[in-house]
Amino acid sequence: MSYYILAINPGSTSTKVALYKDEEEVFKESIDHPQQEMDKYNSLLEQLPLRKALVLETLEKYGFKPQQLSLVMGRGGLFPPIQTGGYKVNKRMLEMIYNEEISAHASNLGAVLANEIAQMAGVNAYIYDAVSSNEFPPLAKITGMKEVERKSFYHVLNSRMVAIKYAESMGKRYEDMNLIVAHLGGGITMGAHLRGKIIESLSDDNGPFAPERAGSVPLLDVIELCYSGKYTKKEMIKKVRGMGGLRDLLGTSDGRKIAKMIDEGDDHAALIMEAQAYQIAKGIALVSPPLQGNCDAIIITGGLANDKRLVENVTKYIGHMATVVVMPGEYEMEALALGGLRILRGLEEVKEM
Repeated sequence: MSYYILAINPGSTSTKVALYKDEEEVFKESIDHPQQEMDKYNSLLEQLPLRKALVLETLEKYGFKPQQLSLVMGRGGLFPPIQTGGYKVNKRMLEMIYNEEISAHASNLGAVLANEIAQMAGVNAYIYDAVSSNEFPPLAKITGMKEVERKSFYHVLNSRMVAIKYAESMGKRYEDMNLIVAHLGGGITMGAHLRGKIIESLSDDNGPFAPERAGSVPLLDVIELCYSGKYTKKEMIKKVRGMGGLRDLLGTSDGRKIAKMIDEGDDHAALIMEAQAYQIAKGIALVSPPLQGNCDAIIITGGLANDKRLVENVTKYIGHMATVVVMPGEYEMEALALGGLRILRGLEEVKEM
């Protein structure tokens, strides 16, 4: 018996959709949402009807109806700390999203979109390897403020997938390897994988600056900005996510434009990109202590891993730590679909919130 699995991965300005027949990809598309269009909405949930309609249009374009689906998989969002793997979309999960009990992030729409289309199909909806998935030990959760506990927000979906793929390429199991995986995209995160468990990570707000993320910034300076009267809370959040990083420092987050600036002799742009590579290397080093020097490989993945100049600059700083493996691009749709297939085949236990 063959299974048809629909995978949905919402981002801030796109909704990625893929259909798999068992392990085989039937189609994959990225539906772009122009920033001007997204700016019309006051909240992420207001975007739901538009995104849902576009997903259904894409399914129809390829000659499929919801009723043909065996299961729908959605990207997991910023839920309270949970384990890696699959979670059934249930009432409690949806309440957290609709009641805004969790931080607003486009990934939160994954569960909602999956649920809406699964209801049309009469099947179950699941999320897989949510952004907040981790296996942090108590030691890793402690901060210098008793009111604040460290949480993991990491590109888990893609990072675990590339780690599994790399292990397989080496003839080993993911659960038998120690790896550091750095995801370089619109946000930059990295994590330490100790024998199949993510025991340390840096999220996009406490690590390197990224194309549109400020990354880690000296706290006292941030406090001064918060109370300066120049910015609202919403504007400060935008400075951290959306208007920070390369966008703030160079006026653009477009890597092609920045590369052109450097090639034309812009020394400031070259310095900023070197600083980004330096910070990425620092972030990789920061998540390495739990592996205690026993790291099989450092994997660099994500869209920015296609930037050879950036990767070379990162490698020169951390190449002494372990073998550096570059796996550019994203494998998130495959990760969602194959996770769903394991659930359908009874090979993986499903969890619930």
